Amino acid sequence: MRKDEQMISPRILAKRPRFASTCRYIAGAVALGMTLALAGCYGPPMSPRERDTLVGGAVGLGGGALVGSAMGSPGAGAAIGGLAGAGAGYLIGNHQENEYWRSGGY
Repeated sequence: MRKDEQMISPRILAKRPRFASTCRYIAGAVALGMTLALAGCYGPPMSPRERDTLVGGAVGLGGGALVGSAMGSPGAGAAIGGLAGAGAGYLIGNHQENEYWRSGGY
């Protein structure tokens, strides 16, 4: 045992492997999320309908997870919020796109 480990409680040392594996899972999830975020930037520019659907789904997902965690089930809240946000975003983007074509462009 190293000298600095002698000053730490044995209970903390026993939890260290579990903490390290949790950190690895979190780092992996963040790396996967960043990869998906960068992959979403590939391709031609999105139409207002696509853009607003994506933004609405992301905002709804975050808001639903917050409300769901307050109620005790963040997964269900995130799923419901994401679907509702994507639906609202689709309707808003569809309206913007129809206005764009009706007026002959911006």
